[in-house]
Amino acid sequence: MSIETLKVDLGARAYDILIGEGLLEDAGRHIAPLLRRPKVAIVSDENVAGLHLATLEAALNGQGISTSALRLPAGEATKNWRALEQVVEWLLSEKIERDDVVIAFGGGVIGDLTGFAAAILRRGVRFVQIPTSLLAQVDSSVGGKTGINSPHGKNLVGAFYQPELVLADIGVLETLSARDFIAGYGEVAKYGMLGDGGFFAWLEENGPDMAAGDVAKRIYAVRRSCEMKAEIVARDEFERGDRALLNLGHTFGHALEAATGYSDRLLHGEGVAIGCALAFEVSQRLGLCSQECPSRVRAHLSRMKMKVDLSDIAGELPDADGLLALMAQDKKVQDGKLRFILARDIGDSFVAENVDLAVVKSVLTEALEPRP
Repeated sequence: MSIETLKVDLGARAYDILIGEGLLEDAGRHIAPLLRRPKVAIVSDENVAGLHLATLEAALNGQGISTSALRLPAGEATKNWRALEQVVEWLLSEKIERDDVVIAFGGGVIGDLTGFAAAILRRGVRFVQIPTSLLAQVDSSVGGKTGINSPHGKNLVGAFYQPELVLADIGVLETLSARDFIAGYGEVAKYGMLGDGGFFAWLEENGPDMAAGDVAKRIYAVRRSCEMKAEIVARDEFERGDRALLNLGHTFGHALEAATGYSDRLLHGEGVAIGCALAFEVSQRLGLCSQECPSRVRAHLSRMKMKVDLSDIAGELPDADGLLALMAQDKKVQDGKLRFILARDIGDSFVAENVDLAVVKSVLTEALEPRP
C-alpha cells in the first residue's frame, strides 16, 4: 500500500507526516537524511519496546545508524517531573548533541515527554515522532505541543516544539488493545465534531469497520484527522486563536483525568469522548445547537463502545463543584475566566467565553446522578 504524505506548513519549521503500512520497517531510510552523524537515541515505554523496538532498531541499523534506547513505564503517570529528569539526564549521558536526533517511539505520553525533553536539552535538539497509538497518530504527535502533567492539572508544563518528521505506521495499530484503540478513536471523532460534519457522517458509517481492522479506512481516518490538525496548526501554531478548537471535549476531559489521578481508570481519549458529549449537552442547554447534535454524538460514541457518561468511569468522582474547581486549572483559562469549546452544530465549534457556569454545573450535576 502506498505511503501518504502531508506537510505541516510552518515555514522554516515545516515537516512531513508520513502515513501508511510498513513505515516502521523502512524507518531508517526516512530518518537517515535528517542525520548529521549516524546515531540516534530512542525513548519508548516498556509495552511498545517489547513489541516493536527490535524492528525499529533493525531498520535503523540497516542504514548504518547506531541506536541506544531508554524504556520507561507505560501510562499517563509517567508524564511527570521525575521522568522528564530521567530522560534528560539519560540523553546527556548518551552525549546527544544539538544536531543529533532523538526518536519519540510510543503513544502520546512518550511523544509529549520526549518532545519536551528535546525542547529543553541543550536549548533544543531535533526529534522525530514515531507514534504507535491511534491517539498519538491523529493528534498528539502533530503540531509541536510537548509537556508533562502537574498535580495541579494536565499538560500545565511544556513547550511548543515541532518535530522534524512524523512516521505514522498504521500496521502498528494492530497490536493495540481494543480499549486503547477505541480510546484513541475519541480524538478521531473529535475532528468531525469540531470542524467537518461530513467526516463525522463518514465515521458514523465507517467507524465500526475501522475499529474491526479495515486498513484503508484506518489510513483515511488518520490522514483526515492529521490534515485538519495540520491546517489549524499552520494558521495558529501557538494557540492564540483557532488552535484552541482542537481542545473540544478537553476542558471536561482533563478535569476528569485529574480527578482519576491520571490512572487506568480513565484513558485520555475516553476523557475526551465523555468531554465532547458534555460539551454538546452544554451547547444544547445554552440554545446553541439542536437536541439532535448531542443525541448523534452520544449515539455514535455508544455504537463504538466508548465511554460516554460519567457513570462509565469506575470509582468515585468529585461533585460538580469539585470538577469545576479542576476545570479552573485548565490552560484555556484567560484573565481568570474559563473558556469552553462549544458547538452550533456537528462540524461547527467555536471558543466560548463568559459561559454561564450555572448551566455547566447543572449538566455536571445531572451527569453525576446514578442512571437507572
